[in-house]
Amino acid sequence: MRRAIEVVPRGSYPEAAAEACVTLAYDDRHRRRIRLTTDQGWEFLLDLAEATVLGDGDGLRLEDGAWIAVRAADEALVAVTCREAADLARVAWHIGNRHIPAAIDGARILIRHDHVIVDMVRGLGAEATPLRAPFTPERGAYDRQSAHGHGHSHAHDHDHDHDHGHSHAHGHSHDHGHAHAHGHGLPHDHAHSHAHGHGHSHDHEHDREGGHG
Repeated sequence: MRRAIEVVPRGSYPEAAAEACVTLAYDDRHRRRIRLTTDQGWEFLLDLAEATVLGDGDGLRLEDGAWIAVRAADEALVAVTCREAADLARVAWHIGNRHIPAAIDGARILIRHDHVIVDMVRGLGAEATPLRAPFTPERGAYDRQSAHGHGHSHAHDHDHDHDHGHSHAHGHSHDHGHAHAHGHGLPHDHAHSHAHGHGHSHDHEHDREGGHG
C-alpha cells in the first residue's frame, strides 16, 4: 500500500500535479496514522511522525513523490450573524467560553450544528442560519499542530481582589480570554501562576498575616 509521509501547506506544493484528492470532514482531518481512500477509489496509508491537522487544500506527499490534495467535506453548519459588530463580539465570547470550534467568515461565525448552541446564540439576539459548507475552524493562538485536533489554546487571566485580604492573580496559557475580577477578603495574599500544556506547573506564594497559636 502506498504511504503518505508528509503534509505540505496549501500553496507550497504543486497542487495542479496532484494525482488524487481525499475529502474529509473536520473530525477526520486530525490524524497521524490511518488508512484512507481517495475520491478516485484507491487506498493509501497516512503515516506521519505526529498527529497533524490537515487543512483544506493541503498536500500529502507520498513516498514515491506523488501528491494527494486534501479537501474539506461539506458539513451541517450554522452561520451566526448580528446586526451590530459589538453584538457579534459578545456572541463570539459566549461561543469561545464553551470551547466550541468556530470559523470566522467575514461578518459571520460558522459553527457546527448543535441545537443547544443554536438556542443559546438566538437567545443572545443573534441570527442562526443552517447551511452546508466545509468547516475549517480557527486554531488556537499558541497551536503548533498540537495533538489536539480542535486546535484549542485557552488564555485566562483572573485578578481577584477580596475584602477579606485575598489577592489572587492567576495566569493561564489557554486561549479563550476570560478576565475575572472578584472580591473577598481573608488575611493572605496568593500569587498563582499556571502554565498548562497538559501538565500543570503551579507556583504559590502565601504570605499569611497572623499566626496559629
